[in-house]
Amino acid sequence: ISASQWGSPTAPRRALLIHGLTMSSQSWEGVSQLLAAEGFFVVAPNLLGHAWRRGTDYRVSTLAEDLRPYFVMDTSYEVIIGHSLGGAVALSLLPFLPNTKETTVILLDPALELTKETANKHENIFLKEIANVRTADDYMVKNPAWSRGDSVLRTLGMSMCDRTVVKGVYEHNRPWSFSGLFKNIPPHVKITVLASDPAFGGVCHLEHVPCDVARLHAKVFIGISHWIQYEGLDIIMNEIPLRRAKL
Repeated sequence: ISASQWGSPTAPRRALLIHGLTMSSQSWEGVSQLLAAEGFFVVAPNLLGHAWRRGTDYRVSTLAEDLRPYFVMDTSYEVIIGHSLGGAVALSLLPFLPNTKETTVILLDPALELTKETANKHENIFLKEIANVRTADDYMVKNPAWSRGDSVLRTLGMSMCDRTVVKGVYEHNRPWSFSGLFKNIPPHVKITVLASDPAFGGVCHLEHVPCDVARLHAKVFIGISHWIQYEGLDIIMNEIPLRRAKL
């Protein structure tokens, strides 16, 4: 099992964080530190093909199946967060969730529906980035809202992924369509979709999120890019049920 962890394994609550394409488990550092401070034990797996993990099948369903070990012995999580590709993976995990606990699922600008043209465009962008990995300084110049730590971790994740993974993810998930996974939300699960500003590279569009499904709601954040976990920690934390001291 390849993963990063924060907090104490004996903490009363658990969170599972699922990264996106060309990212790694370490990319959740900012969110995880805040969750650990709130009494969570945080686990962030490395998806197949990432952080030097090898794979041959990069279908979203396969990426989700690979995470089954994180649910052995009915292990449950109060919070599950998925970013981008990780959002589609998180939705694919819904059937695995034990019904013994209420679970909050937060999807950060999930890649739900992509046209053939858009998918090809994104694939080419990722391939170019992998061929010429930017430095942390490069990321900070392009993204002033990012911390140096986040920029370093973005470079690290990109450096530990190769072009065969990018090509596999897009080839094995054609057509790219995952909105249908919202149809069967278990009664003990609440899902929140946090969409980024389309003008700032957001890939999730509200028309891809059903508006008539119970326990599902969505929000769009103007001025926030695709990288919500780097630019909007407060946005994420506001969606997490926290145990506050009684006044």
